[in-house]
Amino acid sequence: MTALDEPQTTVTHPLEPLTADEVSAASAILKDARGLEPTARFVFVHLHEPSKADLASWERERGGARPGLPREAEIVLYERAEKMLYEAVVSLSDRTVVDWRARPGVQAPVMAEEFFATEEIVRADPRWQEAMRRRGIERFDLAMIDPWASSWSGPEDDPTARRIVRPLTWMRSAPGEHGYARPVDGLVVTVDLDLREVVEVEDHGIVDLPPQPANYEQPWIHDPANVPRVETIRDDVRPIEITQPEGPSFTVDGHAVSWQKWHLRIGFTPREGLVLHDVSYDDRGTRRPILHRASLAEMYVPYGDPAPTHRFKNVFDQGEYGVGWLANPLTLGCDCVGHIRYFDGIVNDQDGGAVVIPNAVCMHEEDTGIAWKHTDFRTEEVEVRRRRRLVISSIVTVGNYEYGYFWYLYNDGMIEYEVKLTGVISTGAIPVGSVPEHGTLVAPGLYGPHHQHFFCVRLDMTVDGPANTVTEIDSMPSPPGPANPHGNAWVTTRTPITSEAEGARDTAPGRARFWKIESATETGPTGAPTAYALMPGSTVPPMYSPEALFAPRSGFTEHTVWVTAHDPAQRFAAGDYPLQAPVGTGLPHYLDGDRPLEGSDVVVWYTFGAHHVVRPEDWPVMPVSTIGFMLRPSGFFDGNPALDLPPSEAKACH
Repeated sequence: MTALDEPQTTVTHPLEPLTADEVSAASAILKDARGLEPTARFVFVHLHEPSKADLASWERERGGARPGLPREAEIVLYERAEKMLYEAVVSLSDRTVVDWRARPGVQAPVMAEEFFATEEIVRADPRWQEAMRRRGIERFDLAMIDPWASSWSGPEDDPTARRIVRPLTWMRSAPGEHGYARPVDGLVVTVDLDLREVVEVEDHGIVDLPPQPANYEQPWIHDPANVPRVETIRDDVRPIEITQPEGPSFTVDGHAVSWQKWHLRIGFTPREGLVLHDVSYDDRGTRRPILHRASLAEMYVPYGDPAPTHRFKNVFDQGEYGVGWLANPLTLGCDCVGHIRYFDGIVNDQDGGAVVIPNAVCMHEEDTGIAWKHTDFRTEEVEVRRRRRLVISSIVTVGNYEYGYFWYLYNDGMIEYEVKLTGVISTGAIPVGSVPEHGTLVAPGLYGPHHQHFFCVRLDMTVDGPANTVTEIDSMPSPPGPANPHGNAWVTTRTPITSEAEGARDTAPGRARFWKIESATETGPTGAPTAYALMPGSTVPPMYSPEALFAPRSGFTEHTVWVTAHDPAQRFAAGDYPLQAPVGTGLPHYLDGDRPLEGSDVVVWYTFGAHHVVRPEDWPVMPVSTIGFMLRPSGFFDGNPALDLPPSEAKACH
């Protein structure tokens, strides 16, 4: 296993993420230009990406002098003294502020300093302490206090009135112990993040702490009452070594990646985390574009338990916190195996300084079985080729949960996106011997509430160029009759999505529905438009009532596929700032303009949901479960693009 050194790039591409020096410089420019006080807190600092038109112009000059585009930073700033959010664009090239605007009526995402300060704010509050003493708890230093976003529970959560979170409490039995085994049920705290104080403590009744520990492997705890759940480790797991004696097949220049016939750029922002730019495929010497930009556009987790400590738990983990700054530093041999190329994630602290997350993105190759095979049973000749994929991944920790975001590029032209869910369930306590109505018992007195996870990925498509049409493909049985005497015939139907009024679409398993993103200018060898097909994976609709208090916040979960006209201001599925928002400002409102979509610059948003009815096997830490979708070439090539894969060395393979 090898971690590769980062090579130097000779040309700064306009989509290279900001360096640590650039993050600090952009903050300093804004501080100086606006005379910012210490109460001005930097929420996000990241690259202000050039427009498609500017990038295209820059690319046209690549054979010549390659004039540079202005290097700019985008900054989200919260001025605590004014209780006002500001957005800025700073030119690093000219050291000027290009744009500065206030965004009244919204709340900035919860910042790292607020996230970590909340625990101490709550722990020092006398009302919280008294509620803990009523439960017989005196060791406040062992309390784990998670700062849950407040959701929208009524006018008292008005984002123009105050900035709040609603922390929940769990208790460790000893330092480092698995605290989620002991939820302090019935206790809800409201913290004003501007005042830095607890403004409300709700005690809905005492439930005894669950009696059993749940330490899966923590040998440094010596208290006999807290023995690890795993007492012995399997001794029959033999090592697997991943070797590439000639090194990996990819090359890297800065954040530009070439792998076999694929070309792309890797980006990273503190809100979105991992981003892919300019994904293209080299087809017989022609580099053909597929995706301009692909990113996670929102992540939403609604809980289905009406209990006081769970009913407000419906969080937009991306829009209310940001998944980029929560990224894990990945570890060779544990998170990633093989010949690894890491990319650091550059985020910011609230003073505007740069924070480097080492190894935030991992890239490596994997063998994934056979790519294609045929045995001629008459001659006994066998042809088989091995399939390989390039894996680009990032893993984040959001409180109790871990989410792995994986992009896979295959050598047959397919793109796959997969989310891996693991970590620890958010638990609740009930009297021992009781059975929960809205969750599953995982240990005596301890249960996991029903909940769901919704992910929305924004796909800025450029299939053979910027002019695309999204077409819905259904399979339908043909009516019996003279043309179908045996009743076995079926056909596919095509429904072009011509305007945003038709842009909200749903899966239809009974019709094997999928969508093609077709070029409006290029055709394949059969005369049909070149295309990539969006193949939906398993997904579920929201289980909460449309009348739920928080339902207007999460409109993007109402449909699986949304198609919109490209608009650089429309980047996030739930809107720019969902914290405390009573109504979402993203999808479906992005469709209100009813812009034309046929043969245009389109964005496809794919929403997919994981349905979590908790199992005892999900405790004390969840085995990984996966969910995702695929983009498959469909008439993009004139045949199997993996025909040219080299045979394996085993003589029976060719």
